[in-house]
Amino acid sequence: MPVRFLSSSVLKWPDKAEVEEAVRSWALEVGEDDAGVVAVGYFGSYARGDWGVGSDVDLVVVKAQVEEPFERRALAYDATSLPVPADVFVYGTEEWERMLARGGLARTVAREIVWVLDRRQEQRGRKEG
Repeated sequence: MPVRFLSSSVLKWPDKAEVEEAVRSWALEVGEDDAGVVAVGYFGSYARGDWGVGSDVDLVVVKAQVEEPFERRALAYDATSLPVPADVFVYGTEEWERMLARGGLARTVAREIVWVLDRRQEQRGRKEG
């Protein structure tokens, strides 16, 4: 969230480096807490570099399998420790791949996403082995 300096009433919004570091730490924590997580990334204004005061960070969590309905999945991931507001979108691996194949918004997101945790190669290796 914005930080108020003690000697000033000016708010300083976190920059990309601060947000990226916080997202990386959050992703590692999520990956440690949930073995089903195979990838975590962020997209949107922080990924594109056009963030500004008031920007949130958009997060994608890809899991090996999902059972919850889409609208309930993000409830399992508390992103309130991040320095800016966050939207969390959770997909199963197969669901994510189907969305990419269809194109549209998912393909746009895939072009700009910055993966901060990616275990998909490990997951593919386990399936093949």
